Amino acid sequence: MIYKDFKDIKLSALGLGAMRLPTVGGTWNAPVDEAAVVQMVDYAIEQGVNYFDTAWGYHGGQSELVLGQALAKYPRNTWYLADKFPGYDLANFGKAEPIFEEQLKRCGVDYFDFYLFHNVCELNVELYMDEEKYHTYEYLVRQKEAGRIKHLGFSAHGSYDVMKRFLDAYGDALEFCQIQLNYLDWEFQNAKAKVELLDEYQLPVWVMEPMRGGQLAALPEEDTVMLKALRPDETVPAWALRFLQSLPSVTLSLSGASSYEQLRENIAAYQSENPLNKTEMDTLQDIAARIIKKTALPCTACRYCADHCPQGLDIPMLIGLYNEHCSTANGFIAPMAISALPEGKQPGACAACKSCEAVCPQQIKISDAMADFVTKL
Repeated sequence: MIYKDFKDIKLSALGLGAMRLPTVGGTWNAPVDEAAVVQMVDYAIEQGVNYFDTAWGYHGGQSELVLGQALAKYPRNTWYLADKFPGYDLANFGKAEPIFEEQLKRCGVDYFDFYLFHNVCELNVELYMDEEKYHTYEYLVRQKEAGRIKHLGFSAHGSYDVMKRFLDAYGDALEFCQIQLNYLDWEFQNAKAKVELLDEYQLPVWVMEPMRGGQLAALPEEDTVMLKALRPDETVPAWALRFLQSLPSVTLSLSGASSYEQLRENIAAYQSENPLNKTEMDTLQDIAARIIKKTALPCTACRYCADHCPQGLDIPMLIGLYNEHCSTANGFIAPMAISALPEGKQPGACAACKSCEAVCPQQIKISDAMADFVTKL
């Protein structure tokens, strides 16, 4: 296992994420398969993994409970546990203390090695920063001072601007940041700029969604053949992990394995560090561009459209979210961002006047895209 230095400890470069644990029957909302989780945790520890990540909402709370039970037989000082304040649900603000106490209870621990402000984004950043009403930051800092949180960080699915705003306010107290990072999102979701932002604040990067929800675990045959020609013994999923090994800013990557076999394959890629050369990096970016081109509208953000929109819509931003939503088979990022906008600035406010289309250099049918976006949200 590859290890990375963080403060005064050595973290396995691969951590086990517990968002997509195996379930009885295989459906996402079924009970977690406890025996399978124990097998996976045992194997992970045997192979040198020492970082385990869970959260309040994973598997409806089962994740915290089952993971804590699986880890309990190992000495507490041999593994590191990460949990999060569930700010993705606005109803949780103002409840930091009871939620934190219940999380400790569920996991069967007296402290968390790592704790995160969960999913800082457009929808919740105002509430996260409202110390007069909610005191979330104040409460978590007090827990850190009391030793019940060893290291405090945040995760973000939000934009670069949201991350920068949060860092400007709380960067002095934060020690790491977890972002969605993979070779598809390096350019598509501006992950490269987010890494550079974290570098400016000297915060190490934790990675979530290295396979983009499994999208990068299997590729079209032509792309697979191309990668095999470069590295005959490397699997397609391993390429996504080797990409992360090529980024100096990355300290830890989370494998959200939903089976023992997936976990074994991911761990195998971390028995040695084999970063990509320039040709290999360029090849992955070419593959990413082809994947994106199949679903994305070719917006260049020239903003001619926005200048001619009588509704004052930020059309390039909305198209960016539309592209994201289409590429992830209707994921959660775009709906979160859209819900944070005033109703008059959402896709549904498009009047279909086509003033934007008359000046679009790419000849995008913007009004059709906005109408389709509404049906997808």
